Amino acid sequence: MIEVVDPGLLTTVQDRGRPGLAHLGVPPSGAADSRALALGNALVGNPPDAAVLEVTLVGPRLRFDLPTLVALTGACEPQVLETRELEPVACDGGARLYVAVRGGVEVAPVLGSRSTDLLTGLGPPPLRAGDVLAVGPEPMRPAPRAEATRAPVERVLRVIPGPREDWFTPGALGLLCEAEWRVTPTRFDGPELVWARSDELRSEGLVTGALQVPSAGRPILLLNDHPTTGGYPVIAVVHSDDLPHAGQLRPGDTVRFTAGCRSGRTGQP
Repeated sequence: MIEVVDPGLLTTVQDRGRPGLAHLGVPPSGAADSRALALGNALVGNPPDAAVLEVTLVGPRLRFDLPTLVALTGACEPQVLETRELEPVACDGGARLYVAVRGGVEVAPVLGSRSTDLLTGLGPPPLRAGDVLAVGPEPMRPAPRAEATRAPVERVLRVIPGPREDWFTPGALGLLCEAEWRVTPTRFDGPELVWARSDELRSEGLVTGALQVPSAGRPILLLNDHPTTGGYPVIAVVHSDDLPHAGQLRPGDTVRFTAGCRSGRTGQP
């Protein structure tokens, strides 16, 4: 069992989410940094779809009823420890840290996932002091106890232009990719991406990574808990391979966008 002594700023249960349910109005949810999720589960010998705790900015204080194998990944140097009490760990390398416990966090699945969805309220609520969480059964595979290193957070994210590039004045996509953008709690701060039209866009489907641009001209990046439809034009979409990096951006960080692939990066748009 896991007792939540202090939940930190925001700690939720996450796994690989609920993909494929957008037609029902259900966001994909799941871990914002899918690579950190996979690494944490691998380090404690869990199956890749085991639920973990996703910590935002300020870590929780947790107490275990038995010595428990725990992996910390994401916005910290990866580490594996056996402990009965976990003190808060600083998110010094990004916005989100992951706590994987051997056996996984055992909560009731909703629509096939144990993930907290902050937009719709599906899944377990964010952790509160005094909550007690169950740990799943001992996995069949042994924990490898292997050492791992933290991947640096990329500050240049690849984007695929469109689908509504034509809603903007000529050169808007170039400006998106030339400018440096500062992360704020709600959007990116930088030059205005000017609409070329004054009418309203009908609501249409949205995907994770979409860069919506309201009439004020500052783009909003939609991560895992995004609405499934929206009426702001999408100038471009962040490449899916770069979304784990986007999930680690914190307020005050700066970021750039580039259209297409860069040498040295995996995947093709």
